[in-house]
Amino acid sequence: MLGIDPGSRITGYGIIDSDGIKSIHVASGCIRIGHEAFPERLGAIYRQLSELVATYQPAEMAIEQVFMAKNASSALKLGQARGAAICACVVAGLPVFEYAPRAVKQTVVGSGSADKDQVQHMIRHILQLDEPLTADQSDALAVAISHAHANSTLQLIGRSRRGGWR
Repeated sequence: MLGIDPGSRITGYGIIDSDGIKSIHVASGCIRIGHEAFPERLGAIYRQLSELVATYQPAEMAIEQVFMAKNASSALKLGQARGAAICACVVAGLPVFEYAPRAVKQTVVGSGSADKDQVQHMIRHILQLDEPLTADQSDALAVAISHAHANSTLQLIGRSRRGGWR
């Protein structure tokens, strides 16, 4: 499972293995883009995510939806960075799932209004990590964990409807 926290300068990624109950950290980090022209930054996001997908071969990708930004220009750039990330995964054949930031925080922390520190703390606890994480890494891992939980819930519902879950 690949989780993405998109950004036009820093894009966080987190890769986990999960059975829906227990999640294991595989890899995480940040794609840091310099001060190139904006189209080159989008190309860098696309290329580097394509390399990550080829290396780790996740089955699915989860990404945060765009939230309402104070600045229209920032919202447009964020949307374009999301587009580059989504394209990299779709071209590689991954299904893409989108989650609202509040829903991700609710799943991971138990509160949709949790702050960055609370998310980081819970991600380190859930994944049993000793090393510190950047906000971008923890947000990406949070999206991946949220999707793993949502996917697990849907599978349980499907089994109960087929009569296989008792």
